[in-house]
Amino acid sequence: MRKPIPILIGLFFVSFQFMYAQGSPDYTGGLKFKLNEDGSKYLRVISWAQVQANYNTDESFDANGNENSNLNFNLRRARILMFAQINKDFLILTHFGLNSLTSSTLSPTGKGDGSQLFFHDVWGQYNLGEDHVVGGGLHYFNGISRLNNQSTLNMMTMDNNRQSWATIGLSDQFARHLGVFLKGKFNKLQYRLAINDAAVSTLDSRTAVSGGDAVYNGRANLGSKEAGKTYAGYFDYNFLDQESNFLPYKVGSYLGEKKVFNIGAGFFLHPKGSIIDSGTLVAPNLEGEDVSIFAVDAFYDTPLGEDGSAITAYAVYQNSDYGKNYLFSAYGTGSMFYGHLGYVFKGDLTKTRYQPYISYGTHSYDAVNDNRSTLGIGVNAYMSGHNSKLTLEYNNQQFGALDSNTISLQAMIYL
Repeated sequence: MRKPIPILIGLFFVSFQFMYAQGSPDYTGGLKFKLNEDGSKYLRVISWAQVQANYNTDESFDANGNENSNLNFNLRRARILMFAQINKDFLILTHFGLNSLTSSTLSPTGKGDGSQLFFHDVWGQYNLGEDHVVGGGLHYFNGISRLNNQSTLNMMTMDNNRQSWATIGLSDQFARHLGVFLKGKFNKLQYRLAINDAAVSTLDSRTAVSGGDAVYNGRANLGSKEAGKTYAGYFDYNFLDQESNFLPYKVGSYLGEKKVFNIGAGFFLHPKGSIIDSGTLVAPNLEGEDVSIFAVDAFYDTPLGEDGSAITAYAVYQNSDYGKNYLFSAYGTGSMFYGHLGYVFKGDLTKTRYQPYISYGTHSYDAVNDNRSTLGIGVNAYMSGHNSKLTLEYNNQQFGALDSNTISLQAMIYL
């Protein structure tokens, strides 16, 4: 008599070689549906949620109408990621969820734009031998820097450095492009390269003004032939322990589980991605401006002895050219330096561990004399590694008349 399919239920929790449970004494591979005896055919499921309470110390809330409470709550992320192999030669990944659900984006019946789930990633990939892979779809194999490929499961700081997600909403959908990628490694050198379609719609919906600065909507105005493609790449050399490149998501902190020292460099190019109007008020003349972003970075994470203490350090220099005097939201033509440093106190791995950290970034812009600066001071309490943690952070941002101070508490669980 044929064995019933529900036998698979008993095979959920098995070891998994591709994902690391950074610092967790409880997480031994997570939820995996084993489809054959040796586990080479499987479906892997990951779910996570990040919930925040944010207190803004500023008193100047009058300009926001009746949205003037200092304390607000935010479902920062709610995600489900699945990937599967039925053959070692190919894989499919699907990732969906929502972001930043607040009282302003809630809707009465859950049908508003802010309440909707959407696909973050959907791609398929094929192995080209042992160390190289080609694939395509809506993907996260980005260029520029480690932080532009940052995982949201294991960040050391409460959130990613905003300016490091350098194309989000301009040429992509939430830091994902639609295109093809090639990734792999040559010994200790890992690489990822991609050719993508630029999105027609963009957060920068401004109209180019005669004699004015660049705006980032070249694809919409010049068409796909002139401004339709983007090109990206990132390369990092792993001097010590080798990081996994099975998935594109870069780890923020290993909590001393690995000894990692990497130096990386990357780029993003979008020919004629931005436009300027070189004509007159009565006779506009739109011209394309090439978008080019380059960065170099270094990442270091290592245990400090056998007592559970560890250090995590990261630094990046990024040069961004979005076109003539471009400045919009967090983006701008200019240069950026950002870094963060964290220290895990010694302690029993089976008990709560603490990691104070500091981050600082400064961004100069061609369009204005002021620099944007961001300072973060926080502490993580790891109750089960990154799988269950609390983060308390003070963040200050200064730019022009802006001087924002926010205290945030975030609870995160992922399985």
